[in-house]
Amino acid sequence: MIGRTAGLLVELPVDLQPSGWRLVDRPGRDAARTSALIRGDLDELAEAFDGYAGSLKVQVVGPWTMAAQLRVHRGERVLVDAGAVRELTMSLAAGVAVHLDAVQRLVPGAELVLQIDEPMLPDVLAGELATSSGFGRLPVVDPAEARRGLSEVVGAAGGASTVVHCCAPLVPLPLLRQSGVNAVALDTSLLGVAGWESVAATIEAGVALWAGVIRTGGSHPFEEPGRHDHHQRVEPLVRAWRAVGLPVAGLNDVVLTPACGLTGWSPQQARAAQQGIVDAAGALTALATA
Repeated sequence: MIGRTAGLLVELPVDLQPSGWRLVDRPGRDAARTSALIRGDLDELAEAFDGYAGSLKVQVVGPWTMAAQLRVHRGERVLVDAGAVRELTMSLAAGVAVHLDAVQRLVPGAELVLQIDEPMLPDVLAGELATSSGFGRLPVVDPAEARRGLSEVVGAAGGASTVVHCCAPLVPLPLLRQSGVNAVALDTSLLGVAGWESVAATIEAGVALWAGVIRTGGSHPFEEPGRHDHHQRVEPLVRAWRAVGLPVAGLNDVVLTPACGLTGWSPQQARAAQQGIVDAAGALTALATA
């Protein structure tokens, strides 16, 4: 996910080192490979979605997870250099705009949705990231600065709907809802009472919820539909929703998703998970209208 998003950066080439992806002065073989993979993806998208009309989600890594994972020349995280963070954010925003424009041209009937993945944002805000030596921790990033950086990438979406996804515990929902995003995507199984109260405030602020209700971790990432009562997948969501005083009718606006990404899953598992989401959505509708 880091390499693919790095391939979208404008005038910030990367290469791959044992420590991970690194910003470099001039593009080389790794930068060419990322660009080729993106071009291939777009060619396949144009063929598979020829004539398609409807929602189409495009997914990128957010600026703070990128800054936490990309390295500068001396091997430290981009986060250590405020100037490099700013340059990275601007480059990512420009690259996202170009990429969305390309997708829209290839699938003119699509209503684009931009998902921005920020799994490391809580660690960035808490100062939990280790230095390259492993003996220290990087300084805490000011929440206002984090919001500004995220807002810049959200703003690059233009007319596309935007959702920020963070499947970590202690998601900074106040920051996310102030970034201009249209929705937040969470692993709802990780939310406690305080977390749900923050979700309620987020929804009341006009930001929608994408609820991760299908578990994606563990050695058995998904159990086949039919072995589950799909109502059991959504009953915890409905109980928590009612407990914080949100109107039951609002559940019709909740989007159900897997809790996190499907990396490493087989195509069969991924299809089964998506079918499980469809079935769970039907169960949610039935509970919301009961």
